[in-house]
Amino acid sequence: MASSLRKPTLSSCASSSTETDDEGVRGTCEDASMCKRFAVSIGYWEDPYIQHLVRLSKERKAPEINRGYFARVHGISQLIKAFLRKTECHCQIINLGAGMDTVFWRLKDQDLLPCKYFEVDFPTIVTRKLHCIKCKPALSKPILELHSEDTLQIDGHMLDSKRYAIIGADLRDTPELEEKLKKCNMNTQLPTLLITECVLVYMSPEQSANLIKWAASSFGTAMFINYEQVNMGDRFGHIMIENLRRRQCDLAGVETCQSLESQKERLLSNGWETALAVDMMELYSRLPRNEVSRIEALEFLDEMELLEQLMQHYCLCWATRGGGELGLKEITCPAAQGSS
Repeated sequence: MASSLRKPTLSSCASSSTETDDEGVRGTCEDASMCKRFAVSIGYWEDPYIQHLVRLSKERKAPEINRGYFARVHGISQLIKAFLRKTECHCQIINLGAGMDTVFWRLKDQDLLPCKYFEVDFPTIVTRKLHCIKCKPALSKPILELHSEDTLQIDGHMLDSKRYAIIGADLRDTPELEEKLKKCNMNTQLPTLLITECVLVYMSPEQSANLIKWAASSFGTAMFINYEQVNMGDRFGHIMIENLRRRQCDLAGVETCQSLESQKERLLSNGWETALAVDMMELYSRLPRNEVSRIEALEFLDEMELLEQLMQHYCLCWATRGGGELGLKEITCPAAQGSS
């Protein structure tokens, strides 16, 4: 059972975990978090919160990796802010497979918080993030400042406050996911933005289709952002697959990552009304030139071809359902390819 904790402290709560989450998939959370932490440390973008969640790697990350993460963070941030502008922040955001993400805290700093921000991930990852939140005032104070009640609901795999909730759940089990979100006051009547970053590819096509279909059917007005691999049928894609397989990390859903068209079709065939997609090299080429000049001056890139190969194998897709009066269909990124 969840215990009630009085402000202004977040005290620890003992919990035993019997989850047998796939170690390889969970390891990708650690890898991505450390890559972001390194890129922030050398100035690619500002994030004062990631240092409280992720240790700084002693190993220097390659410039093409850093630029790739910059494009990823920039592209997703632009789409999130576009949704918040269209809804005037009268909405909710559900980050599925959030890992050590810090978007909630950064949006608060920018006065762009939705009505409520939800994060979902493996229970073991949530337990680790909760520990950081409890121990680091820089993370806990923003949550407590927004919480008007006398108590917070918290246990080993969940924290629920007025504007922020984090939940341990298996995304492949949509009934359990929905039940846990509703316990934390998810409002199906609010315009809702759902985000997945390198999450669906680790599910079977059937499992990811079920999650996408659940998202489309649960909210009358919604937007879905997905960042993951694309063009995986060529030699470079096969090398990526084999490298991950050697680390006991199988891309169970890779067949949906064959092209931008297959990415959009998955969304359109599972309840979404419009879908757009862009590969990350195309997105990178359309970034504001002053920003590109700034980050390219941070470190020397020896082989532009390697950056191009890498970024042509990742994409940003987004879909909308309803929201005609809000203009959700107008949300786009430069160079996006659309279907409807």
